[in-house]
Amino acid sequence: MPEPLISLAYLTALLVSFGCMLLIDRRFGLFLFRDPLRAALVLAAGLFFFLAWDLAAISLGIFLHGPAPYMTGIMLAPELPLEELVFLLFLSHLTMVLVLGFQRLFSRGEA
Repeated sequence: MPEPLISLAYLTALLVSFGCMLLIDRRFGLFLFRDPLRAALVLAAGLFFFLAWDLAAISLGIFLHGPAPYMTGIMLAPELPLEELVFLLFLSHLTMVLVLGFQRLFSRGEA
């Protein structure tokens, strides 16, 4: 695989996974497609929380960005790659889809 494509591997995997999660969310109307404004606020809060967590850990020297051939190399801040922001957004969305999906699944059994 050519070098420029290798550096997009992780970001591509994240975006494909995020796209699949959006399809699941839309199919079952769990989160983003159920109430877009509220979902956007929750995603923003989750992203803010995890980004603050990462920045605190970076400032303490806990999180470091090492050389990685599968990453774009685009840095949003020292030690904070672009892929981390996409991952945190994906993580927040995944969490809400799982929580609301399990909530719906278990509430059907009790009805």
